[in-house]
Order: sequence, then C-alpha cells, then structure tokens
Amino acid sequence: MTPLSSRKISPCLWFDGDAEDAARFYVALFPDSRIEGIHHNPADGPAGPAGSVLMVAFTLAGQRFLALNGGQKMEHTHAISFQVDCEDQAEVDRLWAAFTAEGRAEQCGWLRDRWGVAWQIVPSALPQLLADPARAPRVMEALFKMVKLDVAALEAAARGGGGDGHG
Repeated sequence: MTPLSSRKISPCLWFDGDAEDAARFYVALFPDSRIEGIHHNPADGPAGPAGSVLMVAFTLAGQRFLALNGGQKMEHTHAISFQVDCEDQAEVDRLWAAFTAEGRAEQCGWLRDRWGVAWQIVPSALPQLLADPARAPRVMEALFKMVKLDVAALEAAARGGGGDGHG
C-alpha cells in the first residue's frame, strides 16, 4: 500500500461502519480499480472497537480514494459528487442499475448510492452535444426532463427531433 503521505490529493469518504463494503462495491464497478489496503483500529475508540476496519485505501478507475469509518453517521451532500464519464448507453445503463439497485435515482443523470454518495452518470457524448450553441438549448431542454440520461434522446434533441427521454 502506498503511504498516505506520498499522495497529493485523495478524496476521503466518511462512512459509519460500511467503509470496506462501500470500497469493495465501488472497485467491482470500474476497471483499473482495486483495494490498496485496509487499516484497522489499534484500540477501542470513537470509530469502533480494536481490530475493526478504520480506513480503506482504494483506487477507483485510476484515482486514489480513502473510505473512513468515522464513528458516526454523516450525511453526504450534493456539494461533492463524482461524475462518471460513460463511453456509451450500455455503460450508463450498467452503472445506473448497479448504483440505484439499493440507492435512488434523482434528476438529470444524478443518483445516490446506498450510502448516500452523489454520482453523476454522464455519457461522454454530452459535452459534444452541448458544444454547438445552436443545438445546446435543445439538448439541455431534453436533459432537464430526464432522470437517467438517454444518449439517443439527447442526440435526437440535438438534431431538432424529440428528446424527452424518460429514463
């Protein structure tokens, strides 16, 4: 495991006893992901009894993260979210299904996983569809009507057709 001091920036997610479960769930979803190390509580304390999981260092799609069992419930907010750039609709659908199986869908490609962490599941085609100022308003209008983003509906909106995907 890479020492914490050698990392420049690693997002740290706070959990209430579920850090290892969350890290294992996340790494199963993305290529280039793995558990780097699990640190245990050296003694009884606010984060749990001696020997319980305190922190999990993991890599998610090449980005280092930490999952911390902080010892109390802390709510995750939309102020921090993770945007996933999806190659195609199949990847959007796969990730959406996995995250919402025990989480909840929100609006415009946003969702919350079972721990309340906010994710944006976004097709990589979206920035291209928004790049043309003549098409962007139609694409945004379609996007605002969606829950899970629908690439075909967004492309249809860009062309001037209907784009009311109800994903």
